[in-house]
Amino acid sequence: MNLEKAKVRVNVWGYEDLTSKESGDVLRGTTLDTYRLVLKNGPTGIREVQRELNLSSPSVARYHLSKLEQAGLLKVENGCYVVNKVFLENSVRINRSIIPRFFFYLVLGFAILLFSLIILDPEVVTHGAYYFIIGTIVLFVAIFWAETAKVWRKGGL
Repeated sequence: MNLEKAKVRVNVWGYEDLTSKESGDVLRGTTLDTYRLVLKNGPTGIREVQRELNLSSPSVARYHLSKLEQAGLLKVENGCYVVNKVFLENSVRINRSIIPRFFFYLVLGFAILLFSLIILDPEVVTHGAYYFIIGTIVLFVAIFWAETAKVWRKGGL
């Protein structure tokens, strides 16, 4: 019991500060959707969260916002919730867009594939090596495409 209390720090407002692993555990389901909404839209109120996520009542929105606030991911400024800590596990935030990290690998792999098809001459390289190189690049592009699609479908960070 004492070991568990030692891991939890209480902040100035009396809330428990969670480690980054515990913060990541909070991000599931509607709470994750709430965090993504505030991350994309900036300062957000309780009613806005309720409307955007089609929640049944403001108290449900307040519950998810409070959960994120206790995890240290959100804070209240001027009556609105704002992101306190950006927690993007497998994604990158560019302006208001959250893009899976695999997407950048996909673009790089596709560029290498185009470069290989245009520049690499099958007469200089043996045909077996040429087809092996192109096949390997196509395989990696397909894997990165599948991983990117999976992250976008899942809606995770």
